[in-house]
Amino acid sequence: MDIFVGNLNYASTEDAVRELFEEYGEVASVKIISNRETGRSRGFGFIEMPNESEGKAAVEALDGKELDGRQIRVSEARAKPDSGQGRGDRSEFGGGSSEQDR
Repeated sequence: MDIFVGNLNYASTEDAVRELFEEYGEVASVKIISNRETGRSRGFGFIEMPNESEGKAAVEALDGKELDGRQIRVSEARAKPDSGQGRGDRSEFGGGSSEQDR
């Protein structure tokens, strides 16, 4: 089960989040999302718990709980919506020039 955790303190570590969730069962992975340019936490992350019933218990118990001075938000992660802007063929985007245009 994939779980979203938000409103994290920017100083919260993946180890601290893992420790909190492990109280409810096995944690396969923890990923706190960071800003690509600064490396600073963006204040949210994702936890993967292989056992769905343990994951649901964690969501129910931890939503609104305090971690590192912040009241965290915990919910089942939703699939990322398809924006229609794939990273494949970029020829659909206008602008620029090519050797053929010269």
